[in-house]
Amino acid sequence: MSKQKQQQQHFKVCLCWRRIFKTRVVEPPLDVQDAFYRFSPTGMMTVDQLLRFLIEHQGEKCATKEDAQAIFDSLKHLNIFHRRGLHLEAFFRYLLGDHNLAHPPSQEVHHDMSAPLAHYFLFTGHNSYLTGNQLTDPCSVEPIKRALLKGVRVIELDLWPNSDEDDVEVRHGGTLTAPVGLEDCLQAIKENAFSASEYPVVITFEDHLNQILRKKVAKIVTETFGDMLYCNETENVEQFPSPESLKKKVLISTKPPKEYLEENSDQGKEVSENGSGTNSTDEGEDVSDEDEEKAVPQYRQLIAIHAGKLKGGLDNWLSDDPKKVRRLSLSELKLQNAVKTHGTQIVRFTQRNFVRVYPKGIRVDSSNYNPFVGWMHGAQMVAFNMQRHRKHLWIMQGMFKANGGCGYVKKPDFLLQRSSSDEVFNPDAQLDVKTVLTVKVFLGEGWHQDFKPTDFDRYSPPDFYTKIGIAGVPLDKDKRKTEVIENDWLPVWNQEFEFKLRVPELAVLRIQVLEHDTTGGPDFGGQACLPVSELRTGIRTVPLHDKKGNRYRHVRLLLSIKFGPPW
Repeated sequence: MSKQKQQQQHFKVCLCWRRIFKTRVVEPPLDVQDAFYRFSPTGMMTVDQLLRFLIEHQGEKCATKEDAQAIFDSLKHLNIFHRRGLHLEAFFRYLLGDHNLAHPPSQEVHHDMSAPLAHYFLFTGHNSYLTGNQLTDPCSVEPIKRALLKGVRVIELDLWPNSDEDDVEVRHGGTLTAPVGLEDCLQAIKENAFSASEYPVVITFEDHLNQILRKKVAKIVTETFGDMLYCNETENVEQFPSPESLKKKVLISTKPPKEYLEENSDQGKEVSENGSGTNSTDEGEDVSDEDEEKAVPQYRQLIAIHAGKLKGGLDNWLSDDPKKVRRLSLSELKLQNAVKTHGTQIVRFTQRNFVRVYPKGIRVDSSNYNPFVGWMHGAQMVAFNMQRHRKHLWIMQGMFKANGGCGYVKKPDFLLQRSSSDEVFNPDAQLDVKTVLTVKVFLGEGWHQDFKPTDFDRYSPPDFYTKIGIAGVPLDKDKRKTEVIENDWLPVWNQEFEFKLRVPELAVLRIQVLEHDTTGGPDFGGQACLPVSELRTGIRTVPLHDKKGNRYRHVRLLLSIKFGPPW
């Protein structure tokens, strides 16, 4: 490896005293050197030798000579490139580059997309129009646009009459949130729906309207989306269509007006999923089924995914009608209680029908919850607030990096299968370890390029450490951390960790780099969440992201990733 002159970094402590630290060039780890000389014993790696490395060491069984040549070509602009082949330094730079990602963002859709919609997890938003907290921050089309551009496939809009009750607005009822117009929201969806993914977008309406305004909604929706709008040919559908058949289509999901009227008659007011209450029809209005059918046929015809109301106990909620499919909505708390006694029934129900889970009402700060309770029981729409960028949202974003980031992830087979005796998967059963994931954290780089010299510490270089773990079902959850490397922009750890996985299909590898601070909490240095099911083995690089999920330009880690048997 070519020698580079060591530089110095100065930190001003006071007028007459400066702390001076030498900056160094990081050397390739021993594992990298061993791999290089194993495949290129002469010290100069040819295209054919690089191809062997890709196939035998990196596990890229389908790699071609063209792939290896593309890697060579990507390095030609570097001064360290030699036209006869790659020497160790160039090989090391390749390993740290974008041609060697642990999870390539360019990966195409590869799941079977021809199954019914209920066979997929959908990237789902909650109160998609809110810009911040659930009580006071304004509503806007901007968070809707951002969500769609991130690959979210389910957008929620709360529909309310305006103060004059002659128009429809979108807002969080019973709060101080300033409204945004329905037409503006729908237009934003139309313009951005298929920028990140061509697979269908579902709009869930939480409807607090009278019949006149429902007619208006039907007209607005129809005129806005035109041929993009998918409507069922009949009201009762025995099976949902597939994502493949619904490419570039928009689906509406809400309760049919009849159910809103029944709830108004039974309870005197409509209680929304978000905990706010309002009359769902004009006060004192008494509409028969026959009159209601005549009053809002246009609105009913919009509904591609019918949402059912919760009547009776859990057994009744989860009854599976073979002649029609529907959507059931549960708060995170209702789901947590339901899985204690009806876990297998929920799995059975979600094999044909939708379950949507939404945050409990006290999450006024737009925080989120553990999504794996829903996923482990087959819930397709685990609805998240997209405003608060913390651990659970990072995990959600990591999960939906799978399958080309199209917003649809095929559920594992065990959630869809039935035995010969018609039994389904039991989420409470004791599961055996399927595989052992071994991750070795070699080193990190790029902070001195993406951060200011004093962003972490005013008087010295940063003291980095890495937290690494598994987000998943309870028995798979695990977290570890490396030692702290003091005063170094180029930390080298060379620490290895093992994770025993029972449900690798639902596991997410979670990585976070922090800077140790003796005077307070640690400073954030980047994060990444990746679907375990799509990790590439071998020596790989993982670019890190900021708290909002935006990738840093230079900050990244070098890891070794292996899967092994559980014994």
